[in-house]
Amino acid sequence: MAQGSNSGTLIAGPRLQVVTRETSTMPDEKRLTGPLEDRFGRVASDLRISLTDRCNLRCQYCMPAEGLDWLPNDRVLSKDEIVRLARIGIETLGVEEIRFTGGEPLLRRDLAQILAEIRAFAPQVPLSITTNGMGLDKKADELVAAGLTRINVSLDSICPETFAELTRRDRLKDVLRGVDYAAQAGLKPIKINAVLMPGVNDHQAPDLLAWAMEHDYQLRFIEQMPLDADNRWSRESTITAAQIRDLLSEKYTLHQEPGPRGSAPAEIWDVYPRNTKEFSAENKLGTVGIIASVTEPFCSTCTRTRLTADGKIRSCLFSQTETDLMDLLRSDASDEQVAIRWREAMWAKPAAHGKDSVGFDTEDFAEASRSMSAIGG
Repeated sequence: MAQGSNSGTLIAGPRLQVVTRETSTMPDEKRLTGPLEDRFGRVASDLRISLTDRCNLRCQYCMPAEGLDWLPNDRVLSKDEIVRLARIGIETLGVEEIRFTGGEPLLRRDLAQILAEIRAFAPQVPLSITTNGMGLDKKADELVAAGLTRINVSLDSICPETFAELTRRDRLKDVLRGVDYAAQAGLKPIKINAVLMPGVNDHQAPDLLAWAMEHDYQLRFIEQMPLDADNRWSRESTITAAQIRDLLSEKYTLHQEPGPRGSAPAEIWDVYPRNTKEFSAENKLGTVGIIASVTEPFCSTCTRTRLTADGKIRSCLFSQTETDLMDLLRSDASDEQVAIRWREAMWAKPAAHGKDSVGFDTEDFAEASRSMSAIGG
């Protein structure tokens, strides 16, 4: 939680604080100019923008079967507001890449327009989306033409029955058709994000990796995080990074050359046939990433800043505080004023998950104040 006091505080639910200004002890020279730096020397250059909280799947680890109360349309960032925030981020605050998330970003009818307008003033900035893949076969060409660089597809199983159980929708064929078409349209590399659930799809991990390598997709296993709207997450039911490695080792040998990891959330492993003793390019099958947000957190190298669909800055996925930008966007505020508030919000970023900058495994860890579908990935 941020040090110092907040002004203009609005309470939005039992845990979430929405503030209009962070009044912590931020030096004026950092408030008025420069990148999105926090008190611990990290600089946020990776912007995630949630385009909507709506989704056409009902994944067990994200939202209830009946869905959620969606934001009214007038409380969701408009196309012009999104483009303005992207411009401020890139031209003033040092943002180097943007990923659009949701909910499901393909549900935004103006997605291609958003991409095209940002691409017009930022031709070199990578623009990507995280999607469930449904409808990609109809939209990939338009999105590529508008400037989309690549995609991350959330796909937890290639077994139709398991997919239907996890997502509560029998739509695996639609997803696979969309992913294949996106690859043909030039959206490469395609990254596949998978969450393993105990007793549901954890035993399918080796088969999912085999499928991804066969199609030249980059698979990333992600530990389930406490971001489900049902609040059913527990440490005990989380398939950990260590367990993922063990599951994959039933069929493959994972190998990693020593060296710095960098700021990427995924730890990358080279994949070889089982019982391989000599590691060379000739017998390497591919790679796999494991994102251990729960058991092996990488907070010290985090470079992300997030905007929710309703215009709130989240300095961390698990923040109990959000800083409102929508009120500025819908007033006569200048870009400079928006940038200052954004810097203030990121300056207050905690060192790590939880109260007093601690991790998931401590008693005072506080789960996120909103579900993943409301926050954006």
